[in-house]
Amino acid sequence: MHFLTIKKLARSAAGCGVLAWAAASWAQALPPAVEGALQRAEIPAAGVGIYVREVSAGAALLELNAATAFSPASVMKLVTTDAALELLGPTYAWKTRAYAAGPQRGDVLQGDLVIQGGGDPKLVLENFWLFLRRIRAQGIREISGNLVLDRSAFADNGPQDAAAFDGEPGKPYNVGPDALLLNYKTLGVRFSPDAGSATVRVAVDLPFAGFRVAAPALSNGSCGNWQDKLGAEFGADGIVFSGTFPAACGDKTWYLNPYRISHAQFFGKMFRQLWQELGGAFRGEVVDGRVPDGARLIAEWASPALPEIIRDINKFSNNVMARQVLLSLAPEQPALPASTGRGAEAVKAWLAGKGIDAPELVIENGSGLSRSERISARTLGRMLVAAYHSPTMPEFIGSLPLVGLDGTMRKRLQAENVAGHAHIKTGSLEQVRSIAGYVLAASGRRYVVVCLINDRNAAKAREAQDALLQWIYQAG
Repeated sequence: MHFLTIKKLARSAAGCGVLAWAAASWAQALPPAVEGALQRAEIPAAGVGIYVREVSAGAALLELNAATAFSPASVMKLVTTDAALELLGPTYAWKTRAYAAGPQRGDVLQGDLVIQGGGDPKLVLENFWLFLRRIRAQGIREISGNLVLDRSAFADNGPQDAAAFDGEPGKPYNVGPDALLLNYKTLGVRFSPDAGSATVRVAVDLPFAGFRVAAPALSNGSCGNWQDKLGAEFGADGIVFSGTFPAACGDKTWYLNPYRISHAQFFGKMFRQLWQELGGAFRGEVVDGRVPDGARLIAEWASPALPEIIRDINKFSNNVMARQVLLSLAPEQPALPASTGRGAEAVKAWLAGKGIDAPELVIENGSGLSRSERISARTLGRMLVAAYHSPTMPEFIGSLPLVGLDGTMRKRLQAENVAGHAHIKTGSLEQVRSIAGYVLAASGRRYVVVCLINDRNAAKAREAQDALLQWIYQAG
């Protein structure tokens, strides 16, 4: 059975005895299961934007407030990553380069080691270790000068206020972008209670020179909100846990943004430790600068190709990676330092080139971790239709969470027919819940779906959004 048109939907709903909801006047009929769930959640019509369309059909098959601008939360990442695939290409990779600024005498570099960042979103610990191995393979053991960090590919390398968004500076999602982003600027701290000694063993999962961690006291009682009980106090040289850790928790890992340390300091501390572990010697300073004239290239590291990067962004909703990608879309990059504004302009021009007029679109950072970003369900839906007909369609769809199986959708709709038949990106902020992506219906037809909910009761929207996905699978 083909999807019902809006008028047919209205007649069908009336025939089923769907009652008007007193809390809101619904301009268009919705599937009864969806409307009922929204009613139970007390989410009014004005707070919901919906767009459903078969990928090969000419007109939308279901729309509600489709032209209204909504806060999208993390589904904004779909715009950033789709634009990146088409503007940068599916083979695009970021480069991190090392230069020697001085002669090499034996195994001593008599001058500075300069590391130039290109904005790699995935320069994780393992990759950085391999990159340093390449430098060591050039016969360099000792660096007599400084470690110079060239972070000039991005325009703003100044201090970043990690508390600006929600007052939670220690959360990894509040890490800001940087041309030399290293390991997402995130630490994993492991807590292991030792009942025998009545203590808590604490270990940091990164080799981090000069970084100390003071363990919490061991306590009894339920695990509960164990992170709140730790009393974490961040400093420039470590973390002090002045609270307690319940023995009932067992082993736990907490991922943190050491926000008292800048990107450059984080990079420098990790470099010192790993360089020493690799048998190297370095007693200089870590400073910002540029690659000087005459410096010679001695090592290069390429990131994974763009499809792997966007898979991490969309499957696991990685905010700082999305911000790195938006910066890389700046049209002058790398000739001029990239800026978020130029990246946003590139995205808008790209959409306009597809014939998608989006006057309501507001891009602040491209990740959705924003109170000012806006997009309509129709704009996002039309972009998803265009993406389906793009040469990069397989890479793009493959980056989205598979319902009931992986990513941010792995625990949803596991017992329903739609499980394994929809690729859906989720988004959530306070008073925002969003889904967007593709559903392969039982009929074999594929549909684009966008549902953006902005309301004080948005946290209760999951039932309605899941019902919409299941309805598309069954009725489409």
